[in-house]
Amino acid sequence: FLMERKTRVKINKKEVMLAKLRKSFSCTPKKMKNFVMNFLPVLRWLPKYPCKEYIWGDVMSGLVIGIILVPQAIAYSLLAGLKPIYSLYTSFFANIIYFLMGTSRHVSVGIFSLISLMVGQVVDRELLLAGFDLNDDAPPALGHGSLQNDSQSNTTAFNLTIAGMNAECGKECYAIGIATALTFVAGVYQVLMGIFRLGFVSMYLSESVLDGFATGASLTILTAQVKYLIGIKIPRSQGHGMLVITWINILRNISQANLCDVITSAICIMVLVTAKELGDRYKHKLKFPLPTELVVIVVATLVSHYGNLNEVYASSVSGAIPTGFIPPKVPHFNLMLRVAVDALPLAIVSFVFTVSLSEMCAKKYAYTIRANQEMFAVGFCNIIPSFFHCFATSAALAKTLVKTSTGCQTQVSGVISAMVVLLVLLFLAPLFYSLQKCVLACIIIVSLRGALRKFQDVPARYKVNKVDTLVWVVTMSASALISTEIGLLVGIVFSMLCIIVRTQQPRTALLGQIPDTSFYEDDLEYKNLSSVPKVKIFRFEAPLYYANRNYFLKSLYRLTNLDPNLEAARRKKYEKKEKQHLKRGDHTTANGLSIGETTLQLVPKKIDFQALVVDCSSISFLDTTGVNTLKEILKDYKDLNISVLLACCNPSVIDSLKRGGYFGKDFGTMQEMLFYSIHNAVQFAKDQK
Repeated sequence: FLMERKTRVKINKKEVMLAKLRKSFSCTPKKMKNFVMNFLPVLRWLPKYPCKEYIWGDVMSGLVIGIILVPQAIAYSLLAGLKPIYSLYTSFFANIIYFLMGTSRHVSVGIFSLISLMVGQVVDRELLLAGFDLNDDAPPALGHGSLQNDSQSNTTAFNLTIAGMNAECGKECYAIGIATALTFVAGVYQVLMGIFRLGFVSMYLSESVLDGFATGASLTILTAQVKYLIGIKIPRSQGHGMLVITWINILRNISQANLCDVITSAICIMVLVTAKELGDRYKHKLKFPLPTELVVIVVATLVSHYGNLNEVYASSVSGAIPTGFIPPKVPHFNLMLRVAVDALPLAIVSFVFTVSLSEMCAKKYAYTIRANQEMFAVGFCNIIPSFFHCFATSAALAKTLVKTSTGCQTQVSGVISAMVVLLVLLFLAPLFYSLQKCVLACIIIVSLRGALRKFQDVPARYKVNKVDTLVWVVTMSASALISTEIGLLVGIVFSMLCIIVRTQQPRTALLGQIPDTSFYEDDLEYKNLSSVPKVKIFRFEAPLYYANRNYFLKSLYRLTNLDPNLEAARRKKYEKKEKQHLKRGDHTTANGLSIGETTLQLVPKKIDFQALVVDCSSISFLDTTGVNTLKEILKDYKDLNISVLLACCNPSVIDSLKRGGYFGKDFGTMQEMLFYSIHNAVQFAKDQK
């Protein structure tokens, strides 16, 4: 039987487009109100905020995150190649803006180790091109300008003409200029992605790609911190192969290790790891996580200050951290042009991590987020703070998990965290002058435990899916051994190639019937299946398109043990010989048979079927090549008196076949060529003479 398709109502696309444009560009008070409320979601939920129920949880989680945020902000400044004050600025502004614009109640937006690393790599490259020395403790090299020394301070200034900047600017000034320009451009990209609804880009970053990227970047982060752990002074490596070059430099200079830094690092790592393990083990009994990082920083700062570790043992310290806010400044346009390409992967990674964490929290706590608004929120978390000497931000998994475990209810907790950072910015920042850099490096390394533990999951991942494991390994290796940006690109391209290869060489099978049922399955995978006499049932488990056309035909010919083209050529050759014999008056064939027996000889014994059923249940679509391929096998098998029947085609495949002329002009033979189940096709084939 043939099911009757519904008649589609024809839609005038031009009128629909014009109606949408009129609706989009119309301006009414109600529409303006909705626009403002959607753009600033805080206006919707804050007036309805149940203070008595939520305030305690929000205050507690905000304080805990703020306490964790301060030491991490100072530590991650090492990754970004910037002064700690800029990390504190970033943490403050990101929390305030996300409070106003974000739709996730539990996500913690701020500095993130991976984003800080990507910013730091761009900053280092541009500093190197400008002629600055990347060594943190070395005096800057001569840049493209006149050197002016200030005898009252250790600051070296340059009258820079780099990238069109014609102003007096030192290494620190130029570094934050690059970072703010990069952040501004990344934010603009994210806002444009939101306007044009390009969030689908994140779909190409699979879980294996993201995990491999994060793990590879974690190895790079760990490598970059080793020099601080052991107190050696080596230049910050730049470019491809940074991980290998850095380890070579570390091994060459290992004899110059600072014993004070080595001992301090060993103690700090031991304390931090022990506290983290105990916290993980007893997290259900603890009301909030232990502020281990803050305790370590306070104790280490006191020991360093009163023990004069910098003066006595030449241990590298954080240095002066100013209080208050620096006047805002517009990011330099010429610097934006230099970093426009670098900002694209930064924008995508920042957005993907933020949206994925937001969706995870929304699913867990049964509320909804708006992915497009999240893109706007994280975009403006980059654009606006870039005027206040901040660098790129993103949602951070570790702080988000802490936030959810400490009773967070809404985005109000972000404001509390911002107030804690503000307290440090206004009053407490100078107290961290004597804090050793090796302590900050220990905090960064211990925070990478989660990403580095992914190596333990490789055997389990391999058992689940070998291809995904290969994608993870390739992405991780490229991110670590080449560079983070190249690693991300390699991961995306390689994962897409894996999908293409899967569709190019999919599973194919001949099906047998399950006894006493109307169901059919793979004859090689299941036992006790019975073959259908005179019928071959072929399954192709992928879309049929130009890239796998040849594989489709080869598999079909191999499994059915019949190539119709070769068989047709053999028959033509045989008929030609027969005609030559007849012309000579010879009444026997080339095989010594009489003419009456020739007809039997034309049908070889190896053709043991009269119908071919193609199971199309796994064919999701056909392109022009796919349709022509099915038309080709229909014609070739018809020449051998073998009928081709299609079963389980979805509506889009049927439409493609109709448009391609597979069923003829009037679709008259469609009922004899197309069936809604394999069993119907088999029964029809059996009933044929």
